[in-house]
Amino acid sequence: MKAVAAISDKIFSLTDLQKKVAAWRVIGKTIAFSNGCFDILHEGHIFSLNEAAKEADILIIGVNSDASVKQLKGPERPINNELSRSMLLSNLVAVDAVIIFNENTPLNLIKTLMPDVIVKGGDYTIDQIVGSKEVLANGGRVVINPIVEGFSTTGIIQQIKSSYS
Repeated sequence: MKAVAAISDKIFSLTDLQKKVAAWRVIGKTIAFSNGCFDILHEGHIFSLNEAAKEADILIIGVNSDASVKQLKGPERPINNELSRSMLLSNLVAVDAVIIFNENTPLNLIKTLMPDVIVKGGDYTIDQIVGSKEVLANGGRVVINPIVEGFSTTGIIQQIKSSYS
């Protein structure tokens, strides 16, 4: 039961996460950051998150809010609400902290937290990764992980829809 109670402790407000990041830095921990909608968690997400966790001592995941997902993906998304998506991510051993952000991009979050590493999937280039300029200018790194082909939330949704048509 104790472990289950600790899961919700991994979902942070910005103020609380800033304090936690400061504490981690005091003890010499490095911070990696990744973000996404994570609407329907799948094998590609798990691979990417596990790879991201290898890049630093601590992995923080920024989760797009429901309003942000709607703007990015359309009116039928998200399938799972932001709390559900955050709870799923917080249950992963590779993830140390989860924060929901309302903007379409996590730029303000990245500027505030200033991680040592930004990690994104292979469908991006460094110049397309939000916050990369800021993190690189601060002496940090940007890592692009390969994509696991055949896994996407959009593909899963299409497969479900075609099963019922």
